[in-house]
Amino acid sequence: MISDPGFYLAAVPAVILLGLAKGGFAGLAIIAMSILSLAINPVRAAAIVLPILLVQDAVSLWAYRRSYDRQALGVLLPGACAGIVIGAATAAYVSEASVRVVIGSIAVLFAGNYFLGFANRLARSSFATGRHAGWFWGAVSGFTSLVSHAGGPPYQVWMLSRRLDRDMMVGTTTWYFALVNLIKMPFFLGLGQLDRQALMTALVLAPLAIVSTMAGIWLVRRIPVERFYGIIYALLLLVGLKLSFDGLSAMLR
Repeated sequence: MISDPGFYLAAVPAVILLGLAKGGFAGLAIIAMSILSLAINPVRAAAIVLPILLVQDAVSLWAYRRSYDRQALGVLLPGACAGIVIGAATAAYVSEASVRVVIGSIAVLFAGNYFLGFANRLARSSFATGRHAGWFWGAVSGFTSLVSHAGGPPYQVWMLSRRLDRDMMVGTTTWYFALVNLIKMPFFLGLGQLDRQALMTALVLAPLAIVSTMAGIWLVRRIPVERFYGIIYALLLLVGLKLSFDGLSAMLR
């Protein structure tokens, strides 16, 4: 288990945000990973978070075990697998500083997406419909999911165009990311990041994730969501810029 107190100063708020994301505040996983990446190797951070996500997925799958769009999964998952392979190659063959720049750039793009609505505009365009578009956005989702557990916005670009009802949309999302997270497991093992220390650290943090997931379910029905997201995504923009700056500074030394 990681014993550095500085790690937990970043890990505790990150895991709380991760739990809130699973509880209904979609899109917060990227800021959780960005905060963790300020404290430790970004790939190591993703490996520690993965077992926590799998536990949360198991709970969610039971609730939506019969509600999912089989055709959508059949289109998205092959692309996601390709994106995961590319993400794993990126993590294996580039420097830690480069990975920080990648995650920082993703964070800045996702913050820009929130404030400027790129994903919603794309979802209404011809670039977000059809099987080939599904493969492409699945690949982008798989890549961002591998490097920072942030596959949601690319996934949504294609899925929003299908105009599913609420339960089918939530259920398909639950199944998609549960399967993507399972597919990522051997890649993190191959990268040497999902070791005993990572698993023990995840075990220590898991109860906090479960409690914050329950808190998210409760809070999402009681607070002004748009104001909350505005604050969170402004913070995400700052954290993304900081990660990018740190990464570029290290690369230029």
